[in-house]
Amino acid sequence: MSHIARSLRLRTGARKSAIIPLHHSSIAHASAWSRPAVALWHRAYSTPSKTNDPSAADISEAGAAATWYTDRLQQLNQAGFTAYPRYQPPVPELHSTVVPVRDLISKYQDTLDSGAKDESQKVTINGRIHTKRDSSSKLVWFDVVQDGHPIQAVFSRRMYSGSDEEYARLAKHLHRGDHIQLTGYIGKTKTGQLSVFVTDALQLLSPCLHPLPTKSGLRDPEKRFRSRHLDLLINPEGVEKLRKRSEVIRFIRKFFDDRHFLEVETPILSTQAGGANAKPFATHANALGLDMQMRVAPELYLKQLVIGGMDRVYEMGKQFRNEGIDADHNPEFTTCEFYQAYATLEDLFSTTEDMLEGMAKAVCGSTTIQHEMDDKQVEVSFQKPFRRINIMETLEEKLGEPFPDLNNEPIQQLLSLCKKHHVYVSAPHTVPRIMDKLISQFIEPECIQPTFLWGHPLIMSPLAKDIQLPSGRVVAGRFELFVVGKEIVNAYEELNDPVQQRERFTKQQQDKDSGDEEAQPMDLSFCGALEYGLPPTAGWGMGVDRVCQILTGSHHIRDVLAFPTMRPLPKQTSPESNVQ
Repeated sequence: MSHIARSLRLRTGARKSAIIPLHHSSIAHASAWSRPAVALWHRAYSTPSKTNDPSAADISEAGAAATWYTDRLQQLNQAGFTAYPRYQPPVPELHSTVVPVRDLISKYQDTLDSGAKDESQKVTINGRIHTKRDSSSKLVWFDVVQDGHPIQAVFSRRMYSGSDEEYARLAKHLHRGDHIQLTGYIGKTKTGQLSVFVTDALQLLSPCLHPLPTKSGLRDPEKRFRSRHLDLLINPEGVEKLRKRSEVIRFIRKFFDDRHFLEVETPILSTQAGGANAKPFATHANALGLDMQMRVAPELYLKQLVIGGMDRVYEMGKQFRNEGIDADHNPEFTTCEFYQAYATLEDLFSTTEDMLEGMAKAVCGSTTIQHEMDDKQVEVSFQKPFRRINIMETLEEKLGEPFPDLNNEPIQQLLSLCKKHHVYVSAPHTVPRIMDKLISQFIEPECIQPTFLWGHPLIMSPLAKDIQLPSGRVVAGRFELFVVGKEIVNAYEELNDPVQQRERFTKQQQDKDSGDEEAQPMDLSFCGALEYGLPPTAGWGMGVDRVCQILTGSHHIRDVLAFPTMRPLPKQTSPESNVQ
């Protein structure tokens, strides 16, 4: 089946990007966090501090940044620091243990009173300085962040056990961005801020040699995604989206594991990429002297496993399509596909509803999320059942006339219909491309709430079984699920007749020879495998990146990818000169 073509599939008409705000911030609803902790997070990441730290000012010139880089190392060396020491746990004499910041927040945030300290045992924490504030020559405040969890550190000469010279050296030379280790008592300030009061062993673990652009906030997407490490340091919402992505993937795996599916891995490289209408990347295996392609979908391999007796299989993995980049498409993307023997299209409907309803609850805390559309907030509900639209019946109703027999290739009639309704279709003109354009023009804009589109023409679905409706019309046993105008699921009752499969591959090859680079090629080995008997099977594919977009309120697919594909910079421009 053409699962998730071009991450799901590239429409001939561009869609507007969807922007959905987070229904629940991961920070706001984490059980261990209080309002002071959340306030500290925002201060640490977004508020420029008044300090003598040279990294406080944004340095825009590459030369100035390079000068600061070399000066910083020289200053550390002259002050007696080892810039990159081997990591060591705290010495036994301190009677301290290394404690994750998240555990300190969970244990003490709601149990300590303002102004109180737990002096029963010292704690040691590691983390990165995100804010440094000099209160006086004998008091410095640090906001330290470890694995996304912030905590305040109070560095006071009165409490620090080291010498005056040691205190002055540390207070002067530790800057924003440095990784440090510190030991002290956990407590709260008089204003109720959870803090570590430093008593011993404040140590530099790794310096930051570039100024962090907290003043500008690093909001330009071109600069952000070309220096992703810096983007994640400055913009914590990027980290939270990647955390939610991880939650989505964990949920999907547990969903299938609990239903006795077996997770498998299939080849990424093969001599022929099939399973979807998409243009593959080509490469060459030197050891074999063989031209190869990167997979566009794992479908044909997974169905061969079903033929081999594995009745329930799924795969979460990367696909690669040599096509366009836009708000909903990246050349490298993640899908999940599953295949279940002895299942029907109705089973796929209910499985999809169960998964997405449960996923919304688990990841967002509710089956309803807020979506911004035309400057208005609309509620998108994943509460089942989802709406269903019959494609052919709806198109005929909207266009005011019945369709000709699509199996007879009525291309000129379809083009005349498009012209009549002011729909432009780019070449090459094939029936699947024209029908796809009509669907995207007249039906998809209505699919804000989760909506199943079903009843596709058989010619659009070369890997789907045909089914006859009560009206007598024969359509593909297939549906697509759209949410906020994005296709996120494509599902079929699988064609298991090898004779019909060869005929449909032949038609696809004719389209390919006519200039449609996305048409599927003939795969004789797969047809041969079908001759051993594929049981009645239902198959399903989901675009994981797009689901993450919707559940995190991201308007662009790059927001939910750790390292999205970027167009190259002009040769005279370096990334370092573009991140300030």
